[in-house]
Amino acid sequence: MFKSLIIYRIAHGWAPTAYAINDALAATPFMECGATQEKSCGWVPPRGEAHGAMLESIGGQWIARFMVESKALPGSVLARKVKEKADRIEKETGRKPGKKESKELKDEAKLDLLPMAFTKQASMWVWIDPTNRLLVLDTASQGRADEVVTLLVEALPGLSVSLVHTQTSPQAAMAHWLKEQEPPVGFTVDRECELKSANEEKAVVKYGRHPLDIAEVQGHIDAGKLPTKLAMTWDDRVSFLLTEGLQVRKLQFLDTVFEGTKADDGGFDTDVAIATGELAKLIPDLIEALGGEPTP
Repeated sequence: MFKSLIIYRIAHGWAPTAYAINDALAATPFMECGATQEKSCGWVPPRGEAHGAMLESIGGQWIARFMVESKALPGSVLARKVKEKADRIEKETGRKPGKKESKELKDEAKLDLLPMAFTKQASMWVWIDPTNRLLVLDTASQGRADEVVTLLVEALPGLSVSLVHTQTSPQAAMAHWLKEQEPPVGFTVDRECELKSANEEKAVVKYGRHPLDIAEVQGHIDAGKLPTKLAMTWDDRVSFLLTEGLQVRKLQFLDTVFEGTKADDGGFDTDVAIATGELAKLIPDLIEALGGEPTP
């Protein structure tokens, strides 16, 4: 269900009901792009059922799903269409279109081509943990996360969130774990990382499927390169890639998570319960491993 995490802390004082959030999200449902529309976004029922609820509450955890549809126009196709229009004007009038007219021609060409453009859809899981005041978005793109957070704040009165920050920066902590070979309690360092120099050269060294407890890695850190990504495993249950911006990527639930479950135990409710149950323990442990959050 979740592949990446961007984690926000919800400010004190916001105490809505699941029903109120459902009604607010239902006010902006997803609709497919119109013929000349480049992008459309909105909320869809997380269960995938037509006319279903926009917010599902499972074990006290709230799950929503955000959908975006966009139309892609290859730049070369658009440029060719604009050139055709400009050539026609030049042939008919004997003059070349000016800068302002060229922009108008580009807008016209886009409107001509959009009805024939291919559409692409992408969805994002949105998880609200009201008890622990967490908002978690299933995306690796901060820009997409910002877009969804803005829409949520506009739709839900009183909601205020901020990205989770820690006393120790992920970059400093990862450097320490690699250099001293001392991962935090409950975590192990895996076989993937990226190191980047802070100078103008921005030199990058990447290790994939490679042991990191070697002098070469420590030498890079001594030389001033800092980790920007590090693969880790938590409690032998969840593996992930931690970034310098405290984002979690390449999230994978390991076999131990599913021990005791049957093959026919699958389904939306089970998937949500397992994912949120594991992540509700992982996230606080990760924050603690980074020194906890600064006191207000």
